[in-house]
Amino acid sequence: MAKDERFVKVYAQGKMNISEIWVDTLTGVNYVFHASGYAGGMTPLLDKEGKPVITPLEELNWIKEK
Repeated sequence: MAKDERFVKVYAQGKMNISEIWVDTLTGVNYVFHASGYAGGMTPLLDKEGKPVITPLEELNWIKEK
């Protein structure tokens, strides 16, 4: 993975019904992507209070260095 990529995939599951979590490396905002067949969609991942899940910058640096 290039260190200058804007989005990094941090989680994936499934073969036919795919669920992934992507993190924006500039803002730390987490997004959920789900695809089934030819349909798919992406939305911000929200916590129990309805606020976006944000990965701290320290963790983002660690993820980008992998």
